[in-house]
Amino acid sequence: HVQLVESGGGSVQAGGSLRLSCVASVDTIGRYCMGWFRQIPDKEREGVAGIESDGSTSYADSVRGRFTISKDNAKNTLYLEMNTLKPEDTAMYYCAAERGPSRDQTDYALFHGCLFGYWGQGTQVTVS
Repeated sequence: HVQLVESGGGSVQAGGSLRLSCVASVDTIGRYCMGWFRQIPDKEREGVAGIESDGSTSYADSVRGRFTISKDNAKNTLYLEMNTLKPEDTAMYYCAAERGPSRDQTDYALFHGCLFGYWGQGTQVTVS
């Protein structure tokens, strides 16, 4: 069972930067798709950025050019570097890992061809 723990959220002024980190409990980062999602209360969760096992990256149009997803396979850690933050980036950010269909899970999200089904507890990002 994969566990994901995020850190690095906080409050920042518009134009500022934050870096989110996500540590996986097992050897996941290098083997599967990993991604970041975000959600505002009463809104649908949206994919922000994804990275495949070969390092290929993808981004939502709203963050492309400002956010960078990366990973350190040796540390089993995923990162999201967020620059030029805007108030509309305010949300709970979730780390996610690829997961195949399972009867034990109903909460899945598709982002750029990868099916995500493991989720962290979230870290809040607030931009004012």
